[in-house]
Amino acid sequence: MRQALDEAARAPGTGDVPVGAVVLSADGTVLGTGHNAREATGDPTAHAEILALRAAADNVGNWRLTDCTLVVTLEPCTMCAGALVLARIDRVVYGARDAKAGAAGSLWDVVRDRRLNHRPEVITGVLEAECAELLTAFFRDR
Repeated sequence: MRQALDEAARAPGTGDVPVGAVVLSADGTVLGTGHNAREATGDPTAHAEILALRAAADNVGNWRLTDCTLVVTLEPCTMCAGALVLARIDRVVYGARDAKAGAAGSLWDVVRDRRLNHRPEVITGVLEAECAELLTAFFRDR
């Protein structure tokens, strides 16, 4: 999570919300990282999770990221949750809950929907206070 927090700290420089993500292999090797870059790129899909998944898939040479873990500072939204399921991520670890848009247990639970063909394990609340404070400080300064 510390690596994801470091990644998140890079986002505000371009006006982006400080969210960071890291994809790890089964042995803990970093396969991909990302931070929010919607403002920087003008791309509505440039969420930290999507960018980390793209980097990991490039690194592995396959869209299937089985045996991988995604660590992210904020609970994934519906778009990112759907991408995690489609990428076959085995585990999602997140810090802060997102009561307004979270799709891994807070508002929706896309990642564990029994109607889907893949359901990653979800671990919540890792360094939650630090992850939440980064977001609170960003929006307070706005």
